Amino acid sequence: MTQTQAVVLRTVKYGDGALVADMLTERHGRVSFMVRVSASSKGRLRRQLFMPLTIVEVDFDFRLKASLQRIRDIRMAKPLPSLSMHPFKLSMTMFLAEFLTHATRDERDNGPLFQFVAYSLEWLDSVSTGFSNFHLVFMMRMSRFIGFFPNVEDVVENGYFDLLNACFTTDVPRHGHFVVPGEASKIALLLRLTYQTMHLCAMSRDERNRCTEVILEYYGLHVPGFPPLKSLPVLRELFV
Repeated sequence: MTQTQAVVLRTVKYGDGALVADMLTERHGRVSFMVRVSASSKGRLRRQLFMPLTIVEVDFDFRLKASLQRIRDIRMAKPLPSLSMHPFKLSMTMFLAEFLTHATRDERDNGPLFQFVAYSLEWLDSVSTGFSNFHLVFMMRMSRFIGFFPNVEDVVENGYFDLLNACFTTDVPRHGHFVVPGEASKIALLLRLTYQTMHLCAMSRDERNRCTEVILEYYGLHVPGFPPLKSLPVLRELFV
């Protein structure tokens, strides 16, 4: 038997009254569960516990070779009420849930990654302003935990950002996956920002959307099978 905290990433309906729930767990990385949800609000496996980016605590009998695990019990670990009530946060978390679903697909036993994701969601839930750059800082900082964080010591003035080799350079890369100097400086700045300081970086909607495109291209080069995200058009319309 295993007890671990987990972040719900997505659910897919499976037959009548059942779900397949993909979660990022603290102890076992990505795990998929077969869940028969209760129609009663008093049932143990209630549907609201499986909303995307809910932080839960699950008990299950972990079977190494099973593609779908079965939950014995599940509880809310850390309520995050504003993520589902604030319209901008709701749209942002829809995007981040889809992003995490694909970016963490092959992660196993990565406690620091889980702790980073859980802390980030708690931080976003706790603030009411100054979070328009949150998804940008989140995606760049998460690359540290899955192995391709760029070397900020290599940042050069008026340099290019080589997306394929995860570095900054004064020479134009021979492949086509790079960012020109003006945009590269924005990426370099994002690498140095924290959630507490990111409000100091003023960006227009167009600049923010361009940074999002660059970061998603970056993940597409380093995470096998990373697809275009369906929730991106909604994110583009957020903020001014």
